[in-house]
Amino acid sequence: QVRLVESGGGLVQAGGSLRLSCAATGIIFSSSTMGWYRRVPGKQRELVAAISRAGSTSYADFVKGRFTISRDNAKNTVYLQMDSLKPDDTAVYYCNAKTVYYNDYWGQGTQVTVSS
Repeated sequence: QVRLVESGGGLVQAGGSLRLSCAATGIIFSSSTMGWYRRVPGKQRELVAAISRAGSTSYADFVKGRFTISRDNAKNTVYLQMDSLKPDDTAVYYCNAKTVYYNDYWGQGTQVTVSS
C-alpha cells in the first residue's frame, strides 16, 4: 500500500520559515520523481517544486529563491524548506510521487497559514 504522509505545516508570520516533510512508503522512492503542490480555496492545485530521481530540481516562479526542495533517499523522505513566507503562500500543501511505472500518488495535504 502506497502512503505519502506530510508533516510540518502550521501557522507562521510573514517573513518566517517552515519545513515540510513527506515520508513515502510502498513505492521505490529513489526511482520516483517527487513534488510539492499547493491548493488555495477556489483555485486549482498548482506545482510548487519538484525533484527528479537524479536530484534535478524545478520551481514555480512564485517561489524561486525562497523555497528549496530536497530529498533523502535513505529515509524515503522529501522536504520543502520554505523561507521568506508571504500571506499569498497560505494553502494546503500536497506531496506527490510519480513512479517509473507512471503511477501518480498524493498525500493527504498539510495546511500552511501565513499571517500578515
